[in-house]
Amino acid sequence: MKLFGAIASPYVARVVMFAKIKGVDLPPTDAPGGTKTPEYLKLNPIGKMPTLEVDGQGIGESSIICDYLEDVYPAKSGLPKDPLDRARSRLVARITDLYIAPTIGPFFRQMNPATRDAAAIEAAGKDLAKAYGYAEHAMGSGPFCVGAEPTFGDCALAPTTVMIRKILAAGNFGVADPVAGGRLAEWWKAMEANATCNGVLAAHGAALDGFMKAMAARR
Repeated sequence: MKLFGAIASPYVARVVMFAKIKGVDLPPTDAPGGTKTPEYLKLNPIGKMPTLEVDGQGIGESSIICDYLEDVYPAKSGLPKDPLDRARSRLVARITDLYIAPTIGPFFRQMNPATRDAAAIEAAGKDLAKAYGYAEHAMGSGPFCVGAEPTFGDCALAPTTVMIRKILAAGNFGVADPVAGGRLAEWWKAMEANATCNGVLAAHGAALDGFMKAMAARR
């Protein structure tokens, strides 16, 4: 079993973190030649990362990979025991993908202050706050998304939050940190204090710094 992808991707980091909280070591490795080579496309014709290779077959999409890991490594679950709490954890992940992640693009396209559209930034800031409000509403008892231990929802939301916070800081947009207060601040503090989760977030953040530096040089 091999995980293809770069840790700079929040989706790859999601899988790595989920595996680690289940006690599975699954370090990512770069796809030989990139994600558009014929060899990679045989595993994942979508041509995106991550892809999990299992016995010569490929499984794409981070959430599906996490589902697979949950099935094949059931000894330590990456989801809460209670069915309602399990739904909450999955809902946080779903909100991350459908509502939070799409807010990254508008900010990323406005990184250059010389060509920045103030109205677009204002709209993106409102969308970001609203999306994190959805996630906060979906959360259960703390300090993590649902309960006292990190689960699937935390693995989805945390790497995306790292990316968003870094983009907001680099762009100096004047948009509030989405996890600066309330229940979300409690959640973020728990993520940073958890050695397993924070180790993945640190690796993700460092790789993301390198990617952003390269993109800035191109601009």
